[in-house]
Amino acid sequence: MAKSRTTHVTDAESARLKQADHPTTPWRKWGPYLSERQWGTVREDYSADGCAWEYFPHDHARSRAYRWGEDGIAGISDDKQVLCFALAMWNGHDPILKERLFGLTGPEGNHGEDVKELYYYLDATPTHSYLKMLYKYPQARFPYDMLVRENAQRSKQEDEFEVTDTGVFSNGRYFDVFVEYAKADVEDILVRITVHNRANESATLHMVPQMWFRNTWSWDKDNAVHPGITRSSAHAVLASHPTAGDYHLYCEQAPQWLFTNNDTNTERLYGSKTASGSGHYKDAFHDYVVHNRHEAVNPSQSGTKVGALLKLDIGAHGSQTLRLRLSRPTHKNDWKNFDKLVTQRVDEADAFYDTVHGDLADNDARLVQRQALAGMIWSKQFYHFDVLRWLNGDPSQPKPPDQRLHGRNSDWEHLNNGDVLSMPDKWEYPWYAAWDLAFHTIPLAMVDPEFAKQQLVLLTREWYMHPNGQLPAYEWAFGDVNPPVHAWATWRVYEIDRQQRASSGDPSGGDIAFLERVFHKLLLNFTWWVNRKDRDGRNVFQGGFLGLDNIGVFDRSAPLPGGGYITQADGTGWMAMYCLNLMRISLELARHNPVYQDTATKFFEHFLFIAAAMNNVAGEHPGDKTGVDLWDEQDEFYYDVLGLPDGQHLPLKVRSMVGLIPLFAVEVLDTELLDHVPEFKARLEWFLNYRKDLASLVSRWHEPSKCKTGSCETRLLSLLRGHRMKCLLRRALDETEFLSPYGVRALSRFHKDHPYDLQLDGQHYRVHYEPGESRTNLFGGNSNWRGPVWMPVNYLIIESLRRFHSYYGDDFVVECPTGSGNMLNINQVADELSRRLAMLFLKDEHGRRATLNGMELHQSDPHFADLVPFHEYFHGDTGRGVGASHQTGWTGLVAMLLADTPSNKLSHKHAPPSRSSKRDHHHEQQTHP
Repeated sequence: MAKSRTTHVTDAESARLKQADHPTTPWRKWGPYLSERQWGTVREDYSADGCAWEYFPHDHARSRAYRWGEDGIAGISDDKQVLCFALAMWNGHDPILKERLFGLTGPEGNHGEDVKELYYYLDATPTHSYLKMLYKYPQARFPYDMLVRENAQRSKQEDEFEVTDTGVFSNGRYFDVFVEYAKADVEDILVRITVHNRANESATLHMVPQMWFRNTWSWDKDNAVHPGITRSSAHAVLASHPTAGDYHLYCEQAPQWLFTNNDTNTERLYGSKTASGSGHYKDAFHDYVVHNRHEAVNPSQSGTKVGALLKLDIGAHGSQTLRLRLSRPTHKNDWKNFDKLVTQRVDEADAFYDTVHGDLADNDARLVQRQALAGMIWSKQFYHFDVLRWLNGDPSQPKPPDQRLHGRNSDWEHLNNGDVLSMPDKWEYPWYAAWDLAFHTIPLAMVDPEFAKQQLVLLTREWYMHPNGQLPAYEWAFGDVNPPVHAWATWRVYEIDRQQRASSGDPSGGDIAFLERVFHKLLLNFTWWVNRKDRDGRNVFQGGFLGLDNIGVFDRSAPLPGGGYITQADGTGWMAMYCLNLMRISLELARHNPVYQDTATKFFEHFLFIAAAMNNVAGEHPGDKTGVDLWDEQDEFYYDVLGLPDGQHLPLKVRSMVGLIPLFAVEVLDTELLDHVPEFKARLEWFLNYRKDLASLVSRWHEPSKCKTGSCETRLLSLLRGHRMKCLLRRALDETEFLSPYGVRALSRFHKDHPYDLQLDGQHYRVHYEPGESRTNLFGGNSNWRGPVWMPVNYLIIESLRRFHSYYGDDFVVECPTGSGNMLNINQVADELSRRLAMLFLKDEHGRRATLNGMELHQSDPHFADLVPFHEYFHGDTGRGVGASHQTGWTGLVAMLLADTPSNKLSHKHAPPSRSSKRDHHHEQQTHP
């Protein structure tokens, strides 16, 4: 379990967190809730064919009003996104004003969608009292065309062409634009923008900080409210909204104020003028700054969007600073205490993170942990989507094509979201994903357990969860199926929160109301799983792709060739884990209400039935061994099983993460807990005596182990007896198979030289080891589970091993790495996996970070040295970051690993000998006696 934040002396940020949920001090009301890409999303797609990328491309974004949200660079908004603030800039050479991040669409990228910009989340507190971000902007013309053209020419067998490959950042010819937000009060935000010229020559930058209202008036004009922004002085503008009230934007320097409306430029896009004929559109600042079209902006100095145009002439290696203030209260043009207050917020952020870091002594590890958590906080986004309204269209807009009524998400009409949610990546994945979000809550709970709990509650509310109990997967297909990890996340967040409460002297214990609230909804979700994904009622599960994209032989979400079906080792393992998670929550609730002992019993028994079924897929009763087991005795590994219409059952012998997921189903109960739930304990003892076949198959119930304290006994519930766990770990810890220098691969390296081939129904299928980007189009080709290292499943492996260790203790040892001769107990194995994962981000003995392998500019330029990206997944051999470049969502779990792993075990110096080092040492002994 993560170390709790020590709070012997309450720091200012912790005090704000305690106030944040009170209606008079809503410190979270303003935050980094602006998306980094609203264009190309499903929400904005009103096409007949569902081609979201083509319907709303990047080229339209500057001119076309968004229906469901806003985007911008380093932006903030209120929590309902009524009013927004972000940066825009122009280097004097670009064809467009830089108002949003550029990237390739799914069809344009040779490995799917990909942002082609350099930006970094450097710091953030959970109440957003202090935020800091860096955007790197080339001084030469931004290479839009080159990026599109070069990536279009590349195949999936080639690497992506990145913005640094174009040469625009060579010789320091770029601006570092640092943006800081510091809250003087709940709705009083200081904005400091510091621009550094990294080149050897002077350079000019046109900065346009801008504020605007989200367009809510164009969709139902009969019921619309009409906000407005007007100039109030040379240094200030006033933004007025009929329901949200007034806000002021102040600028220290007297800028050239530019005004327009956040409305679609129908003339540019469709060749027609609006009914009002105002001519002042969303893209007016682009026209004014880039094309010098003065008529584009409103001469009456009013509108729904305003920009503060400032021209900065910056000398070689020089810098300039802009100061603005976005505030509900009025202020005089007095800036003498501005920097002092920003510095105070920085100091408070330092004090807050000192408590978060706890015993973490290494400065580089602290930097990585802090930037990981900053990324988690910056990745919050206001997400707005009313599916019924989206399907039917708006009263003041053209009626959408009828095909949509039977197309994407048409059976999710109940879904109506308008909340701040944690995004996987606000450019590449600017929409919530169910299982991603569950993982996000774990590191978020380190710094803001209340927000983490709110996220888990939201996902199970009636306007998210389907009436049948299914959780929404993601907007591209809400009906897809993600692994059922929400009970696990709920329990872990509850534990983290309880630990923090105890450390701060709160005697109330855990948040039982939260636990109970989510538990009741998860009962519906569990029932949905049992009714929908257990095809024949045999306690073995299907489920589709289950978040693992291309890991299987087939697209597991599509109809299979020959009409077969797959019984999934991962789906069944996930459900066994789900049972144990719900059982553990039930037992905690039963401490306060004995009624929950019944549900605990139900999930215990269901777990045993699943465990039995995993070992006898096709058999009709527990003693029937005529079927095909998910466990392969010869290979000593779990495989998916393909069921064919003629009754055959074919194991799909791909050594993948699918076969390791059964490790996750583990729980340890101690006698102290059981003594509090006597009815549960009595029922268990009866059931296990009655069904000795089940007890002997999966549990160590009759073989108690001493607690670490020696004061009680512990009992193990797991799909794996010691032998099978050792079998799985033998492969998982083998450097020629799963174990990479940077964690456990999603597919065994064995398949590099031994690809899995299957001939079925006249088609040939092949799975081979691909450690980096995907080389196929399966699931769009922008994600790959055939060899890379993925943080979330690695994290679950580590957590499971620590739980096993709490039962087995130090005497149960395995060889790590396999073939090295180095014997470790299971907790030490967990430490070693944590160390390898941490070394993705920490500097090695040469000062280089593995995640930046292949990116020499990032490794060698001093202005990149301490900028750590958190990618979606990592190359299985080199550790290079792959996929979405800002997915601190679940990759942010590294913050937890750094907290849980002893500091003296994080360095590369503490790596155990590898199989090859043992072999080399043996060879050395033979040749040099």
